Amino acid sequence: MGPIRNVLALIGLIALIAAGTVFIQGKAILDKFDPGAFDVYFDMSKKLIETQNGAEATIWKIKVEEGLTPEEVEQSMKNIANELNIKNVGELPLSKEVSAQTGEDYRFVKIFMFCNAVTAARMMDYSDAFSAYLPCRITLLEDKTGQLWLYTLNMDMMIHGGAPLPTALRTEAIGVKQILLDIMNRAAEGDF
Repeated sequence: MGPIRNVLALIGLIALIAAGTVFIQGKAILDKFDPGAFDVYFDMSKKLIETQNGAEATIWKIKVEEGLTPEEVEQSMKNIANELNIKNVGELPLSKEVSAQTGEDYRFVKIFMFCNAVTAARMMDYSDAFSAYLPCRITLLEDKTGQLWLYTLNMDMMIHGGAPLPTALRTEAIGVKQILLDIMNRAAEGDF
């Protein structure tokens, strides 16, 4: 019995050393990430588990007040974007395109592209991968029940999901995030 106990004790000691090594190495890696990274990935994981939808876990959506028309929300977004000095650099009337190709009416879906070109250039100077996030998009869509919603990518992963951004760039990115959320929140309430 003594030799078996000694072998099991040795296996236990090796397992503890291995677990400690993994913990220390993991902590050293995580220490290189932005302090907000854990919260970003925790929230994303929580949404993924709740919805079982990877896209749903990476977006922000805001319900539009009942009674507002797509045209009113669209005009509101354009006015607010102009007020906040972010350019509307493009629009994709997706529902019209779907209708043109299928010959059938499709629920309202329009994608708006907003951009601060100088901030965009700085983001790409930091990492070309950020170009995939550009321009910032807000989708105005009518769901299958007729309710209007505003959707955009959750920018927190870009801002906090990896190594800390340089301070000035981080400040600019947070500013763009606040502008997009302001556009969405105010337009969803009918702020003209």
